[in-house]
Amino acid sequence: MLNPQWLRTFAVVADTGNFTRSAERLGLTQAAVSQHVAQLEQQLGPVLIRRPRNMELTPAGHALLVYCAEFEQADHRLQQRLSRGERHKGDISLITPGSSGLFLYPLLLDLQQKHPELAIKHRFAPNPDIIQQVLDNRFEMGLVSIKPDDSRLTATQFTEEPLELVIPASADISGVKDLRTLGFIDHPDGLNMATRLLSRAYPGAGTINELPVRGFINQVGLILEPVARGLGFTVIPRYARKAFANSRAIKVVPLEHKVMDVLWLIHRAEWPLSARAQFALDYLTQRIRPTENASTEPARGANT
Repeated sequence: MLNPQWLRTFAVVADTGNFTRSAERLGLTQAAVSQHVAQLEQQLGPVLIRRPRNMELTPAGHALLVYCAEFEQADHRLQQRLSRGERHKGDISLITPGSSGLFLYPLLLDLQQKHPELAIKHRFAPNPDIIQQVLDNRFEMGLVSIKPDDSRLTATQFTEEPLELVIPASADISGVKDLRTLGFIDHPDGLNMATRLLSRAYPGAGTINELPVRGFINQVGLILEPVARGLGFTVIPRYARKAFANSRAIKVVPLEHKVMDVLWLIHRAEWPLSARAQFALDYLTQRIRPTENASTEPARGANT
């Protein structure tokens, strides 16, 4: 029988076409990746054609890749059958954007406290990484803000998340002029989010690029820190705002026109979610629904 780790390594090499990128994805050294492929070739004959700038699969390599997929699916089906009734025991693996993750992770820990034999495996990542990690079976479930067009994935709507205009608690906002005085706290998706929200809230008032930028931070958990200190305003998803500890130092400007992002739950299409994953989803859905439509604190002097 072929070593499952060698098969896993070969499948990733075939996907990336590069030993270095494969090593990074697998968390191995490049030498280990080369050794795994060499072991397969010792047993099966050449499976790769190495060229200066790329690699190609031999006919044997193509046959082996099909075998890798069949082995992976059989192994997953076995694991699912063995743990079909285990709702309160085993790993729950979820990968999400930072905003929703900040809000959901504490809820998952609440669930683990109630059922200590569960183990929560949660990672924050951007959309492309989330999709790839689920496809690679490194996480059973993922949440993405853009519905993927990939037949290997099942995507269902999990929830909607509105964008929010967040200002210091001491600030008064009556229009774009006040926002210009405050200045913008930027973040990796800040300009995109601010453009989408402010263009609807204040049509004809110019572009976000015309507002002074007072700072930038790439850590989602810290975006609201400068806002809380009165250094500017920002636009972020609601879940990121809800997870901010110093909530009394900020407030949300109520706006007539909302901009909603859909969060899509994705998992591999070939098999259903495990019982414990479905249990966790049901739990999260029940905990989220009471807060989804909660009213936000009105900003004094806001122009709605």
